[in-house]
Amino acid sequence: MKISCAFGPAEQTPDDIVAAESLGYDRAWVYDSPAVYLDPWATLAVAATRTSRIGLGTAVVSPGLRHPLVTASAIATLESLAPGRVSIGVGAGASARWLLGQKPARWAEVEQYIVALRGLVRGEEVEWEGKALRMLHPTGWGPARPIDVPLLVGAEGPRGLAVARRHGDGVTTFVHTAPREFDWVMRLVFGTVLQDGESVDSDRVFDAVGAIAALGYHATYEWQGQEAVRSLPEGERWLDVVARLPADTRHLALHAGHGVVVNDIDRDIVPRHMAAASTWVGTADDISRHIEELCAAGVTEVTYQPGGKDIVGELERFAEIAAEHRGRAETGSPR
Repeated sequence: MKISCAFGPAEQTPDDIVAAESLGYDRAWVYDSPAVYLDPWATLAVAATRTSRIGLGTAVVSPGLRHPLVTASAIATLESLAPGRVSIGVGAGASARWLLGQKPARWAEVEQYIVALRGLVRGEEVEWEGKALRMLHPTGWGPARPIDVPLLVGAEGPRGLAVARRHGDGVTTFVHTAPREFDWVMRLVFGTVLQDGESVDSDRVFDAVGAIAALGYHATYEWQGQEAVRSLPEGERWLDVVARLPADTRHLALHAGHGVVVNDIDRDIVPRHMAAASTWVGTADDISRHIEELCAAGVTEVTYQPGGKDIVGELERFAEIAAEHRGRAETGSPR
């Protein structure tokens, strides 16, 4: 099993990736959501110049945000800086699109995007929006094609998994566990290690994982609607606050801080016990057991997103626990 880490790219993220490399993490993934995070490719480029071993990747690129040739050129740039260390994830971009007040891309669109992107980095001519495209970079303006970069598909349901079977090197998930048929299954996890005598509803725990608990409300609202939100603890109160927001700008306040900072709506409404219930909050033994369960379920790469004010400290504590699991049940994930 590989042990990796993930970040919503911020100013300090290159420093955090350097720390992750020193702690033995196999790969560092960064998210692609321009309304709330800095640019993933620029972040990874800086990290590439400051590291030598750790894998670097995007999890996940949203087709609705970037033309496939723009993404192909970004892949080429990063591969020239960190040859052999680059991976890419592509998905429907649900959360990235929510912050723009839009719906996720349809899976047919994701599939078309992946096919075009795969062809471009191989050096082929592809068709996009009725026009022929090819990477025209002359010698010295980028690595020679084909550029061999493995691609994961961010998939939770049957349509996404079908696209992954046809076009992916594996899958990345954060809710479900993908079928064992995939050789590379990356699972995103969240949590924090409890300190001696610490309560699960402490300020520090909520700082570390509260944004993920809040994300559960955001996702339920967007995917399942208001009735589903009402079934959540304090859901009616949360909906009442959201309903009073102007409809045309509601998404801006609703999704502020997405996944990394508890916003003003969620801070006083989302119960603290939800943070512990929806993430890996527990002792070192608890978290070790969670990793073992994912390994038994066929996950080949556990990717940990640290949160709160002490990112490096969170990385250190998780790495220490995860070290005993590294290398177990390896099934050949690329690179």
